[in-house]
Amino acid sequence: MPPTPTPTIEPTPTTAPTQTPAQAGSVQTIQTVANTSSRPISFRLGGLRYTVQSWNNCGPANTTMALSYYGWQEDQDVAASFLKPNKLDKNVSPYEIANFINTQTGVRALVRIGGNTEVLRELIAAGFPVIIESGLMPEAYEWIGHYRTVVGYDDAQGIFVLFDSFLGEEFGEAGYIETISQVDSLWRHFNRTFIVVYQQTDESRLMNILGNLAEEDSAAEMAFNTAQEEARANPQDGFAWFNMGSALVELERYEEAAAAFDRAWQIGVPWRMLWYQFGPFEAYFNVGRYQDVLSFTNVNLNNGGDNVEETHYWRGRVFEAQGEINQAISAYREALRHNPKYTPASEALDRLNS
Repeated sequence: MPPTPTPTIEPTPTTAPTQTPAQAGSVQTIQTVANTSSRPISFRLGGLRYTVQSWNNCGPANTTMALSYYGWQEDQDVAASFLKPNKLDKNVSPYEIANFINTQTGVRALVRIGGNTEVLRELIAAGFPVIIESGLMPEAYEWIGHYRTVVGYDDAQGIFVLFDSFLGEEFGEAGYIETISQVDSLWRHFNRTFIVVYQQTDESRLMNILGNLAEEDSAAEMAFNTAQEEARANPQDGFAWFNMGSALVELERYEEAAAAFDRAWQIGVPWRMLWYQFGPFEAYFNVGRYQDVLSFTNVNLNNGGDNVEETHYWRGRVFEAQGEINQAISAYREALRHNPKYTPASEALDRLNS
């Protein structure tokens, strides 16, 4: 069935982000890469087990594939039972995946935004499987969010090798090949978010590879700078403005974040964006634009995002801020009905019931 059309919302304007793009330029796509580091010119991780995802299950499937590198024998249903007890949940966040790995397995995971294709190759060459969050436009379908696992690269050919759980056994263990620029063009839809899976004993080695990406605030600064450069090159790039907003939320620069999101909406971004990324809710809430939060969450409620627990949580935050405590409690309970493990909602209920 075709998706329900979403209403157009005109958000309330706020102060523009500092150092915003002033002029257009050009973005050059490079298919081959000069290797200036000490890593090998090509590398392929071995030992990962390919998994075809079940319906709406790319998060658990990719989690399972990455864990298989370390000998994990469970199937995707085990990860799914923890990550999405509600099978209709449209989104498993990167932080939920990392929490599952950190609390339910014998290895570790961290999440960062603001990655780049060079650090992906450095991580793979060092023996770390990496899950990336990307956009996806399957044939005869509209844009959706998607996870993929990076398992190899070849600089001479300018390619990455991916395990894509959506594509099926045709690309199975051999992997799916995309050019470096193709991978980046879809990865940027999610601010180049990546999840590294590693053993505790390798943590210091991992941090050395990450460099400035090791610290979350520094990674957010890098994400902002990259998005700003992309918006300078193309001021009509909605993803660049949205990414600026998301990075500014991480840095708690909410006024600027709200303005960046406003610009993204004016230009246009995929209508499913708020199934997966919730920076606009946080930014608008923190600058007191409660009606905008309610308007955007209402869109989610009517376009399939009603099964996303964050939709209800941010409605609860608005109701609580407005003194509508019974409505807030109801919204937080609804969030927990969709995901009983969603800690922000349970903490909010505890706060109101104390």
